Amino acid sequence: MRQGVTPELYEHVAEYRERGGYTEREKLAIEYAERFVLGHLAIDDEFFARLRAAFADDEVLDLTICVSTFLAVGRLLQVLRIDER
Repeated sequence: MRQGVTPELYEHVAEYRERGGYTEREKLAIEYAERFVLGHLAIDDEFFARLRAAFADDEVLDLTICVSTFLAVGRLLQVLRIDER
């Protein structure tokens, strides 16, 4: 089984709800990242029940660490005005 992601997966991540090509677990992980970044205090028990139904506890922890790390690095780069160039 080939692992990894294609550039197309990243290009259309904002359209994950409408676009095919994402598994249910991928959609849930994207939704988690979106909620974490945009409204972490609104992540409720119902959402965590859905998350835990699809992911093991260690996977939820991994997702949380990845999302929080990328969020932190992104904000660090913005604060220090470091861009892609």
